[in-house]
Amino acid sequence: MFSQKLLANGKLLSKLAIVSGVVGTATAITTSTTLLSDDFIQPTSYPWEHRFPWQSYDHAAIRRGHQVYTQVCSTCHSLNLISYRHLANVAYTPNELKAIAADTIVMDGPDSEGDMFERKGQITDFHPKPYPNSNAARYANNGALPPDLSLVIKARGAHEDYVFSLLTGYCEPPVGVRVVGGQHFNPYFPGTKIAMAPPLADGMVEYDDGTDNSMSQMAKDVSTFLCWASEPEHDDRKKLGMKVLLGVSIIALPLFYWKRLKWSVVKTRKISFKD
Repeated sequence: MFSQKLLANGKLLSKLAIVSGVVGTATAITTSTTLLSDDFIQPTSYPWEHRFPWQSYDHAAIRRGHQVYTQVCSTCHSLNLISYRHLANVAYTPNELKAIAADTIVMDGPDSEGDMFERKGQITDFHPKPYPNSNAARYANNGALPPDLSLVIKARGAHEDYVFSLLTGYCEPPVGVRVVGGQHFNPYFPGTKIAMAPPLADGMVEYDDGTDNSMSQMAKDVSTFLCWASEPEHDDRKKLGMKVLLGVSIIALPLFYWKRLKWSVVKTRKISFKD
């Protein structure tokens, strides 16, 4: 009986091994096919300081990145989830934001007569959209729809590394790669052909604080700004985490002492039986 069960179990294990081998081979083939179909370069992982648990965003870079977005990116890309007030005490003072918002024209309404009207922007307004609707955006960009940048960092696997690499990765196509009119070659973009022209160039934006305005610096700053835009609570969350860890550490010491005090008697006691 025992030998029959052992033989049956052996046959079952053999079948399981065959099935596992087939599944593993199929997975390897699928993975290899997927890797071969990736005709773009994976972005390099850069040492962004805000990724460390104890580091916050570079708020000066957020301010410069917002300047790059306003002067360059906002002509095509919207920022629907970020209002001017979100930047208060992050990159600007409230008075600075009021002045920045006042330079924009916002369509508001309806008024008492049911008509829409234009007014100056306010600090509570969201960043204006470059196009009234998606059809207008596609028409102005040869059929391509510029994505909203509010959560673009979260929407890409490599996050800010992808945005930085994309902005700085434009180059001439290699021999044998054909790029049609209205498209540009970028090895970091899936498919390598992108409708967006190279948006940045050295000296394009004059920084208020006198920081070097090279293309890589502007790409770094706008990547930091978009990273903050996708997670404005980043710094507050880390501060809260540090406070929780400190509080737990303070409480853990007396709790450990109390545990040893109470349980040492229980763990060390001996029970003797008398005849």
